[in-house]
Amino acid sequence: PAVKMIYLTGTKNVLDLADNLGYSTLKERSRFGLSLVLGGGEVKLLEHAAAFGVFATEGVKHEISPILKVEDPSGLVLEEWKDSSQEVLSSQVARQISSILSDNDARSFIFGAQNYLTLPDRAVATKTGTTNDYHDAWTVGYTPELVTGVWVGNNDNAEMKKGADGSKIAAPIWNAYMRQALSNTPPSSFNAPDEVITGKAI
Repeated sequence: PAVKMIYLTGTKNVLDLADNLGYSTLKERSRFGLSLVLGGGEVKLLEHAAAFGVFATEGVKHEISPILKVEDPSGLVLEEWKDSSQEVLSSQVARQISSILSDNDARSFIFGAQNYLTLPDRAVATKTGTTNDYHDAWTVGYTPELVTGVWVGNNDNAEMKKGADGSKIAAPIWNAYMRQALSNTPPSSFNAPDEVITGKAI
């Protein structure tokens, strides 16, 4: 289905959207084709998490900034982060993506109803990924307030043990971190997308 979708959408349009979401590693466009949706392009975990943040904020992109403020010893502000957020995706599309990624019933056939891609007290949207031969395993997931990405692999790109996929080795780390980070915070939920009436059989 993903290959069919990128074929219908057009690889150029998908790469344009990736640029708008903040990915910097997909610039050499001649390298990419329909396999892009199957993991045919490398991305940075920080940029990947930030792109998922666009879904969490209903289409608004916030620039990555590791430093919020720099002050001198007297408290004078030397540099300060300024919000330059912008809408790069319609809120309806972002809400549809969050609806899909937070639907635990849809993934229960593969992962089981009790899995590491859920939290007990709130809605979360999550996605796992695994590269060929288990070189990389990742999980990215979010609530409306917090996005977290976890990568597991070997720094020398050596293959991990067979079966070391994102749902088994990255998702438990993601789950434990999210539980701790969101403890003692009120649960929130995603806004539902508007119903789409296509008039077509689905």
